[in-house]
Amino acid sequence: MMYRLLADAAMVVHFSFLVYMAVGGFLAWRWRRTIWAHLAVAAWGVLSVVTGVECPLTLAEDWARQGAGQEGLPASGFIDHYIEGVIYPQEYTNLARLGVAVLVLFSYVGYVLRRQ
Repeated sequence: MMYRLLADAAMVVHFSFLVYMAVGGFLAWRWRRTIWAHLAVAAWGVLSVVTGVECPLTLAEDWARQGAGQEGLPASGFIDHYIEGVIYPQEYTNLARLGVAVLVLFSYVGYVLRRQ
């Protein structure tokens, strides 16, 4: 039971991380110091897309699911399992990534403009 809870917690944290990556820059409009956390999250997102490095949250969830006797995540990882083909069709992956990048850049432009 504990492994199942850990797996579910890792999944929730992972989804939260992705939501924060997409819209966290807008939080910095109100709470300025959060821009540093968002820059780190955005950098991790770019690094994982460009290099294919696997997220530690994916590894933690996979480990916990297997420990609970469940099927682990597929080799393609968290995004492919929970998001691609579920929230948007897999053939629109690059468009979805571009959309998130534009959203983040827009939030940063707004952050800079609001500072002035």
